[in-house]
Amino acid sequence: MASACTAGLDTGFIELGYAKVAALGVVQGITELLPISSTAHMRIVPALLGWKDPGSAFSAAMQLAALAAVVSYFWGDIRSLAIGSTRALLRRDFRDWSFRFVVWIALATIPIVIAGIALSHTLNACGSPLRSLPVIGISCLVMAALLAIAELYCNHSRTLDHVSLKDALIVGFAQVGALIPGVSRSGSTLTAALFLDLKREQAAQFSFLLGLPTITVAGVKELYELYKAHLDAQGWSLLAVGLVVASISAFAAIWGLLRILERFSAWPFVAYRAFIGIVLLVGASTGLLV
Repeated sequence: MASACTAGLDTGFIELGYAKVAALGVVQGITELLPISSTAHMRIVPALLGWKDPGSAFSAAMQLAALAAVVSYFWGDIRSLAIGSTRALLRRDFRDWSFRFVVWIALATIPIVIAGIALSHTLNACGSPLRSLPVIGISCLVMAALLAIAELYCNHSRTLDHVSLKDALIVGFAQVGALIPGVSRSGSTLTAALFLDLKREQAAQFSFLLGLPTITVAGVKELYELYKAHLDAQGWSLLAVGLVVASISAFAAIWGLLRILERFSAWPFVAYRAFIGIVLLVGASTGLLV
């Protein structure tokens, strides 16, 4: 079913009610941080259940749930980087690894910020062509293929303490692909990190840490856009329910992803992404999914 608009923003979640928003919060939280595309699932699940599309505003605001999960899960690493880089800055030790890593993350965020601003009106517009099922389906299949290539031809031997500015920029530019629905921010950055021969669990950690500024900016920006659109009290309360539920499920998703990558490989995600891509394309061509 089609989504709704609030001052030009795609805000279908307003018409769903608390139970449905909570259910979609679980789906959003799990799929946001796994390399399987939350956008694809936000189109498939409502379509199969006959619900309205929650809209791109819901998905973007849910970035804050992902932020809460990443910060809480990797708090030790984040705290160490913050303290280490601050101390290095105070003593002007610009060769300190913590300081350099934080600077690299900041530089790697610039490409997606520029691209996000340039495409913001298209991405969040009601009925955006980028949220069409064929686009999302093709994106899923392309990312499944790239992730498969990374598994087949990369040796996964490097560790996070050996990454360089070049590595960070490569993953940062790969992150721009996440603006295309179906690509997945986690999927694009994890795949790029695997192509750099990082160990699977280290690649995931790198993906999460590098994505922190992007997740923060995207979530805060969307809340501001909803504020400017005069979202009513019920809309804010619905969003709050979704955020709480999504935060808990996103935390569980991080734990599950790291366990799978550490003990197995990325192949389960390759197969699942290919399956989802096929479902979307078949559903769109037959009219079963709209």
